[in-house]
Amino acid sequence: MAPLTVEIWSDIVCPWCYVGKRRFETALAAFDHRDEVAVRWRSFELDPGAPTVREHSSAEHLASKYGMSVEQAESSNAQMTELAAAEGLEYHLDRTRGGNSFGAHRLIQLALEHDLQDAMKERLMRAYFTEGEAIGDPEVLARLAAEVGIDAQVALTEEKYAEAVREDEDLARRIGIQGVPYFVLDRKFGVSGAQPAELLLQALDRTREAQAA
Repeated sequence: MAPLTVEIWSDIVCPWCYVGKRRFETALAAFDHRDEVAVRWRSFELDPGAPTVREHSSAEHLASKYGMSVEQAESSNAQMTELAAAEGLEYHLDRTRGGNSFGAHRLIQLALEHDLQDAMKERLMRAYFTEGEAIGDPEVLARLAAEVGIDAQVALTEEKYAEAVREDEDLARRIGIQGVPYFVLDRKFGVSGAQPAELLLQALDRTREAQAA
């Protein structure tokens, strides 16, 4: 039987996407056919027009984006931090240095060629949410890529990796994906949002059953 393919659209700077990654990993660990699953990380930018590094704080940006007070945004961040902690993630949203994620997505596209996509995705998200790294800064990207074992210079200069990001985003539009994370299983089933691991496991089981039918 062919591998069960799971394509996951997400953005590095999306707090729900990191939670979704952990919940999917929990589901996959409980899936009887986990060794027959091929995971592909797809690119999605929540804010394609973002500057390289955003100067104001996460709470200020959230308040401006959603028309709330900074205090409300800080409260929302605190709730998100608590939710992430339940999945074993350490968020420091007061330290996050928002910015354009296009370059980071280029790294993940290059990592695909080296079977290091998941490692690169994880390193970028931990750097952003836990360590307060400026994820749009090319020097930061170069250091993080080197840690994983890929050459950021290749990803950030060769146009084919930029085209791969745009192709993923175009595919998302054609599928009708408007928010992330979004999981597509074998191009048969879609799961929107950072759903509980139990639901993601059900989706894996259902896709496997459809394969066998």
